[in-house]
Amino acid sequence: MKEKLYQRLIELTNGKQSSQLLQTIAKAKWSKRIIPSYMKLYDINLEEVSKKPQQFSSLHDFFTRELLTDARPIDQNPTVFTSPVDAKVESFGRIEWDMTFLVKGKPYALQDLLGNKDRAAQYADGHFIVFYLSPADYHRIHSPIDGEVLRQYTLGQSSFPVNQLGLTYGKKPISHNYRLVTELKVANDQHVAFIKVGATFVNSIVLTNTTAQWQKGDEVGYFSFGSTVVMLFEKDTITFTDNVVQGSPIRMGEAFANML
Repeated sequence: MKEKLYQRLIELTNGKQSSQLLQTIAKAKWSKRIIPSYMKLYDINLEEVSKKPQQFSSLHDFFTRELLTDARPIDQNPTVFTSPVDAKVESFGRIEWDMTFLVKGKPYALQDLLGNKDRAAQYADGHFIVFYLSPADYHRIHSPIDGEVLRQYTLGQSSFPVNQLGLTYGKKPISHNYRLVTELKVANDQHVAFIKVGATFVNSIVLTNTTAQWQKGDEVGYFSFGSTVVMLFEKDTITFTDNVVQGSPIRMGEAFANML
């Protein structure tokens, strides 16, 4: 019952007009007056932010803030994957033989997530990890490894919440929201799927790096609102590091997996 009520409420409020209104408010000049309250509410560390609060032009400008260059050290071990975002580890583990994985007890099909049966089959029996970004987090996205961009494409139309309620009661937002899929070829000809998932009613993924070669730690884009990142790995290609614990925080640049 709760699930049906939640889904109905989201469907009623998630329209083009509400999405445009949310963006208009966040980008309005007067919204910068909200920044001090926003910082206090989410206990944001200003010492690592690249600009002073009064220098931001809007709430959106602050939300997509850049950090000082040394605020997020990057693990330089070439066989280590580093977190592409500041986030919470929402879920991780093995991809099942039928090409599904579980988040909040819900099965997600790789074919739905990637939009292609053959690409999905490539990750059968592999591993997955889901990073959830809250409104408090730094929302720039960085490359998790050195690699070649084989393809990038978008899927989905609308973006529903990917917070705890959304993942528990929503209609599988991870595999049905608007999302940007990047397929990388990394060392040893391994393939990695790097999926950026939009959220909060807005298709909010902006690319800032359109080159074909990514270097670990380089900024590649940003989310305008709270969002999720999913990464998929082929069978027998990685092991997760000890700091990967469900519900634990992780910072961009910290190791989360070792390449085999």
